Amino acid sequence: MSLNLHGRLVEFDKPAVMGILNATPDSFHAGSRALDTESIARKAQQLVADGADMIDIGAYSSRPGASEVPPEEERRRLGIALRAVRDAVGGNIPVSVDTFRADIARFAIDNGADIINDISGGTLDPDMFQAIADLNVPYILMHMRGTPATMQSMTDYTDVVADVIADLSHKLYSLRELGVADIIIDPGFGFAKTLEQNYRILARLDDFNILGCPILAGISRKSMLTRLLGIDAADALTATAIAGALAIERGAAIIRVHDPKEAAQSIAIIQTLNANA
Repeated sequence: MSLNLHGRLVEFDKPAVMGILNATPDSFHAGSRALDTESIARKAQQLVADGADMIDIGAYSSRPGASEVPPEEERRRLGIALRAVRDAVGGNIPVSVDTFRADIARFAIDNGADIINDISGGTLDPDMFQAIADLNVPYILMHMRGTPATMQSMTDYTDVVADVIADLSHKLYSLRELGVADIIIDPGFGFAKTLEQNYRILARLDDFNILGCPILAGISRKSMLTRLLGIDAADALTATAIAGALAIERGAAIIRVHDPKEAAQSIAIIQTLNANA
């Protein structure tokens, strides 16, 4: 995988680890939260020290039932977080911003972000695709139906893998027509998917290679693990590492995680195994 970050070509010779940093008070995993400049900087440094190849900053929790965050508050949180992260880890670590708002995407790129990670795949803001084209930055296109508040009532698929691929393909066409070059696809584990549908997607993740884009898998500590095993998110580290390794073996180019150290270790084991096969 290679990404054009503001004219700088960044190449990855192994699956990349994206570390999660939530500048929110209500994200579902407390360990990912950081609200003030000092804690954000400390969290960013720890993510990189533990093996994160990039950092994904969120200022609006997308967990089911999360409170709505006004644009002004999302912008305020991101302004603090972006400055703190850049001061803490410098300019060589790619930074993505998790937002579905086009205006926030523009603000984020203007304030040091490199990549936009849109959980809605352009469905919650009709201006997002044009904003990405104007900004000329990599875009993470995720599949979701509805909103975080309504998505779990919208899980009726004929074939979840085929239907998600078809939806992403249609949006890829629209983005390509606008001239967007660097697109990463995310099937949206946990977003408008039942427990069984999440595992069907994971089992057939390599089917998404037909779209010709790097695949991001965001499974870390999600309910597809905790509900299956009857555990809390705080106890889902082992399950996350196993699920991430399975995603990598099925073609994921990026795994988005709360715990980069274990993800990086999984990748090292898989690479060594493959090299000696």
